[in-house]
Amino acid sequence: MDVITAIHSRHSIGKLRPEKLPRELIEKLLSAAVQAPNHYKVRPWSFVVVTGKGLEKFGDHLAKSFQTKFPDAPLETIEKVSRKPLRAPLIIVVAVNTPTEGKIDLVENISAAAAACQNILLAAVALGLAGIWRTGDAARDPETKRYFGFSPDQHLIGFLYIGYPDHEIDFPERPSFEDRVVWME
Repeated sequence: MDVITAIHSRHSIGKLRPEKLPRELIEKLLSAAVQAPNHYKVRPWSFVVVTGKGLEKFGDHLAKSFQTKFPDAPLETIEKVSRKPLRAPLIIVVAVNTPTEGKIDLVENISAAAAACQNILLAAVALGLAGIWRTGDAARDPETKRYFGFSPDQHLIGFLYIGYPDHEIDFPERPSFEDRVVWME
């Protein structure tokens, strides 16, 4: 699949089959990620690959964190939170490193890590996979950052849920660029 087709074919797909992805396929996604442009070549991203029992453990973490914040939450809600990571056979957690040199701007690092996320999602499409980029409260939770081994100053920018689509994907037309562009010639 050429890159233009992959770009136009990529859509957020949350319904994924539970079958495990081969490690070499996951490594292809990660290899695509680190091809993202980044100013000063600082490679400002960190990844955690969550599969198998790791998904259940992450679900337990989410449930425990949720219950700490909402001690009166009904058990069915807590159980629902614990099942969130099980929506895909693979989650790639992406964090951004805080710049350590004065000439490097945080927004450049965030942009580079976001480009790495997009590379993963485009590579997934090209490899016959699908996925969705999620954030939510867990991405801003200091306990979740700690759970994944990230430092307090790192920004967790995404949970990329990836797997084989469980249905035929219908690609709706997206809005054009025309209303978002000013031409200065």
